[in-house]
Amino acid sequence: MTVLLFLPRAVLLIIWLLLGLLLVSAVFPYCTPAARSAITRRWSRVLLFFCGVRVEVSGQPIPHGPALWVANHVSWIDIFVINSVRPTSFIAKSEIRHWPVIGWLVSGSGTVFIERGHRHAVREVGQQMKARFERGEIVGLFPEGTTSPGYDVAPFHSSLFDPAIRVNVDIQPLALRFFHRGQRSDYVAFVGEQTLLRNMWRLLGTTGVSIELEFLAVMSGDYCAQHGRNKVSAHAHHVIRQAIVRRPH
Repeated sequence: MTVLLFLPRAVLLIIWLLLGLLLVSAVFPYCTPAARSAITRRWSRVLLFFCGVRVEVSGQPIPHGPALWVANHVSWIDIFVINSVRPTSFIAKSEIRHWPVIGWLVSGSGTVFIERGHRHAVREVGQQMKARFERGEIVGLFPEGTTSPGYDVAPFHSSLFDPAIRVNVDIQPLALRFFHRGQRSDYVAFVGEQTLLRNMWRLLGTTGVSIELEFLAVMSGDYCAQHGRNKVSAHAHHVIRQAIVRRPH
C-alpha cells in the first residue's frame, strides 16, 4: 500500500514543484503582488492535495497589511499549510536554501534565510523583515528555531520579534496540530536525524494526514511596543502552547 500510494503522489509532487520553480522564475517577475499571492495560495493548496494532507483552518487570520505570524514548527510542510491561507515570507535556516527543488522554490518565493551563528545574522534578517513590512507583507516566524513532534512547544527565541515591534506591526500567534487517521500524531513530523526523503516517504505513503491550523488572538502593534519583545514572545508561547496541549493525543 505504501509503495502504491507513494509512487503516483511522488510523480505528481515532482511535476508540481517543477511548475512552481517555473512560476517563481519566469512568471512572478511580471506579476502584480496580488496576482503572486493568488497563485501562491492556489499552488500551495494543490501541493497539499497531492501530498494527501487535509487542512482545517479556525480563527481569524489577519487578512491584509503587514504583520508577523509566529507558529510552532513540526514539518517542512508547515510553510505550505500557512501559504494556503495567505502567502507569507518566512524566516528559515540557511541550510534549507540548498535542499533540492524545495530549497530553490522557497528561495525564489521570498524566504528570508538566517545564517545561524553568524555575528550579524539577526540584524541582517531584521532589515529584510522591515523591508517586507514596508511592502505590506506578512512575515512568518517559527521562534522555536527547530521542529518538534508537535505535542508541546519548545522555548521561543525572542530576538526576531524585535523588528516587528520596532515598526509597530501586529503580531498573531498560530497553532499547528498534526493528526494521523483521526489521532494526534507525530507520524509525519520532520524531527531528529530523519532525512527529507525519508519524511516524504512517510507522508506520501500513508493516508489520513490532517492538520489543524488555528489563528489565535492578535497582539496589536501598540500592545507589543508597550510590553517589549520578551513579554510578547512569552505571551505568544503561552497561547500557542495552550492551543497545542489542550487537545488530547
